[in-house]
Amino acid sequence: MEVLLNLTVTHNDTVVFTHDGHWLHPLFALEDFLKESEWDCSELFLKDKLIGRAAAVLIHRMGFRRCHGSTLSSRGLSLFEDLGIQCSYDLLVDKLDCQTELILTDDLSLEEAYQELSRRAGRAN
Repeated sequence: MEVLLNLTVTHNDTVVFTHDGHWLHPLFALEDFLKESEWDCSELFLKDKLIGRAAAVLIHRMGFRRCHGSTLSSRGLSLFEDLGIQCSYDLLVDKLDCQTELILTDDLSLEEAYQELSRRAGRAN
C-alpha cells in the first residue's frame, strides 16, 4: 500500500525530497533544502496533500512551474493561474479550513504574504 507523504518532489519520476510534517513546515524545509542543492525548481514536480493560497505563495517563490495538490483551494488555484503555474488536483475546494487561508488577504503582495508566513513559522529575519 502506497503511503502519501505530505510533500514529495520529483525529477523525472525520481524522488529528490520528501517531508511528512504539518502546516507549511514541509514547504519551508524544502526551501532550506533547495538553498543547499543544485536543483532547478522549474525542472521539478511538487506534490502536496493540501495546497491553499499560502502554499501557492511558497511554491511560486521557490520557482516551481508544475505541481499537484490532492486537495487544492480555489484561492490557491487562482494564484497559480495568475502566475502561469500548472497545477493539477484531485479535489478542488472553495477554501481550506485553516486560519492561514484567512490571513492572506488579496491585498497583500506576494512578498508581504511570504514575510507574514515566515513570521508565523518562526523564520522571520
